[in-house]
Amino acid sequence: MTQLELARQGIVSEKMTRAAAAAGIDPETLRLRIAEGTAIVCHNNRHQNGRPLAVGKGLPTRVNANIGTSKDDTSIDKELEKARVAVAAGADAIMDLSTGGPIDEIRRAIIAETDVCIGSVPLYQAACDTVVKKGKAIVDMSVDEIFDGIQKHLEDGVDFITVHCGVTQATVERMDREGRVMEVVSRGGSFTVAWMAHNEAENPLYEHFDRLLELVRPYDATLSLGDGFRPGCLADATDRAQIHELILLGELTQRAWDAGIQVMIEGPGHVPLNQIEANIQLQKRLCHGAPFYVLGPLVTDIAPGYDHITCAIGGAVAAGAGADFLCYVTPSEHLCLPGVQDVHDGVMATRIAAHAADIVKGLPGALEKDLAMSRARKALDWETQYCLAIDPALARKRRSESGVDEEHGACSMCGEFCAYKIMDQRKK
Repeated sequence: MTQLELARQGIVSEKMTRAAAAAGIDPETLRLRIAEGTAIVCHNNRHQNGRPLAVGKGLPTRVNANIGTSKDDTSIDKELEKARVAVAAGADAIMDLSTGGPIDEIRRAIIAETDVCIGSVPLYQAACDTVVKKGKAIVDMSVDEIFDGIQKHLEDGVDFITVHCGVTQATVERMDREGRVMEVVSRGGSFTVAWMAHNEAENPLYEHFDRLLELVRPYDATLSLGDGFRPGCLADATDRAQIHELILLGELTQRAWDAGIQVMIEGPGHVPLNQIEANIQLQKRLCHGAPFYVLGPLVTDIAPGYDHITCAIGGAVAAGAGADFLCYVTPSEHLCLPGVQDVHDGVMATRIAAHAADIVKGLPGALEKDLAMSRARKALDWETQYCLAIDPALARKRRSESGVDEEHGACSMCGEFCAYKIMDQRKK
């Protein structure tokens, strides 16, 4: 039985127990939320070294880091270093989005390298196999080749797969009639739109959704229903295509649940700050409370080099409004493949957003961390401040570089005019 079926039968599985303990939640509470679809335990039965990850209602806001090669940068060693850095920085999950080099070896190496939750987009596999190994165009992929790519990822132990099942002919028509500045910016979404146009056929992942469910079931992996029509700029946010796709994903969610398959929903994208909360509410309503996994959202289009910040701003608002899982964006977004430092900075920025949202959500222990930091600051207790910092190494490094004598107590900004010291002297 799958985790969803076990939960519905009132059984707390070993995976649920482990995931609940890591999340600081009662296992029975987690079981109830899995049973109703508002939470998932993400873990492929084949991921032997993997830790089950609980995502959803009442749980800590999770953070994902995207890594992976491109045609221009195919180093396995570099991707493994990114994986290590992402985990060390506190990422809960890693998505391998490799499209260049020996992508099978890269994926398997990343899975073997870490015990965190692993995601992927199997359509990339099918596309690369079609173009590189078979010398065909992406649009010439067969339906069987698309499903073969999915199975390969599941066999390797990928815990959640992004599948763009809501990219349909009807949604494309709606996009074309309304008009968009950037049309489809999702790579998997664009592959699918091009395939449908060339073959004059419906999206195989929508048309053969039951086949997909049957394929996923033995692995008990999670379907991450992808947002192929996510807005790539503010002007396209919350438009007809995006919402139509979301309606379809809500319908597919129910079909997956009926088959005992766990689901989360992927969301935008580039969204103005004042539309983010409405987007979260729409998803939760249309998709029946399923966990929501958002890319950003990015709240402006004009910050290349700083998009980890635009992502963190939108992510904090989104998670505070109910999003459950934040996909980071790095400073390299829109510019180039991220480097190792970009991965670290992206994870840290998104972790800040996640923690800020957990305070809003009233997650037990979240605000207490900030209170402990405030008390340590008041006491000029630097060691405790370093320990409580979201990036202890950076906090220690910045203070040591300031040249302040540790015994001096205050920081280099205020020195002898330290407000904490002045207020302490007031009481003497």
